[in-house]
Amino acid sequence: MITFFSTVPGALILLIIGFVFLIKGADFFVEGASAVAKKLHVPALVIGMTIVAMGTSLPELSVSVTASMAGSNQLAIGNVVGSNIFNLMVVLGSCALFSVLEVADDTIKKDFPFSVICAIALMVMGIIGYEVGHIDGALLLVAFIIFLISMLNAAKKSRKAAAHEAEVEVEEEIVDLPTWLCIVYIIGGAVAIKFGGDWVVDSCTTLALKFGMSETLVGLTIVALGTSLPELVTSVVAAKKNELDMAIGNVVGSNIFNILLILGTAAAISPVTFMAVNAIDIMILVGFSVVVWMMCFFKKNLGKIQGIMMLALYVGYLAYIIIRDGGIA
Repeated sequence: MITFFSTVPGALILLIIGFVFLIKGADFFVEGASAVAKKLHVPALVIGMTIVAMGTSLPELSVSVTASMAGSNQLAIGNVVGSNIFNLMVVLGSCALFSVLEVADDTIKKDFPFSVICAIALMVMGIIGYEVGHIDGALLLVAFIIFLISMLNAAKKSRKAAAHEAEVEVEEEIVDLPTWLCIVYIIGGAVAIKFGGDWVVDSCTTLALKFGMSETLVGLTIVALGTSLPELVTSVVAAKKNELDMAIGNVVGSNIFNILLILGTAAAISPVTFMAVNAIDIMILVGFSVVVWMMCFFKKNLGKIQGIMMLALYVGYLAYIIIRDGGIA
């Protein structure tokens, strides 16, 4: 069995199984945790902005931490940077094709600039010591906690007038589960996420060796796509339902979580080696973020034309990193 999964077909099967476990595990974990929080009378707004918001980032967290602990550092950082670029250009670009995405002032004035600052901070940390070390990881986690607290405070202030409406809306989305089933969902989801992360990292390492691909390329492409599926599905569904602020907020918030929470956790556990190629990819992430930010700043929305431009830029980036890596042997 082990020999089979060391082959290309076996690695591909294991990769798909791993992604399924990651995504479904995250779903079950979030559903169980949300139900428990509801039973403990935690405000629905808090549940929505913490457990549910971070739920779509659980696959990236699992893969990056697993890769970091296994010494596959380039897979860890490539996964986060690749996921952020995919979220920004493909997820938002795809949503813009379905419906014009109106952008809130807070997103333009606060969230987008902060996501750019996070990316730049990560790049500076990496360049200074050629790694994102334990102290860097701790600083990123502290920044995440501060960001989370400020986000909750801002949400409470801005939604004070409509607090009851917001509470009812989120409460209706949380399924009331028996306590025993909540425990099963949380434990089962966590186990699925753990094993899913292991299998994705193992299969990607195998594929990288078999095809002569670098861990950076695998992380930026295959793993980034797979772990970003929750964001893609969530945002496209939100766009179709005309919940446009949720579509954009989900992507920008997830990108901030990915850098502060995921890389922060991975680096705090095991230092993540930083290479020149990582700095280039982060600069591209910063560049793309500024481009999309400017699109939103001047038009206050993202339409079909912008969506097509964003998808075209991503295709160009994809071609660049494949050529840079020397293609597939």
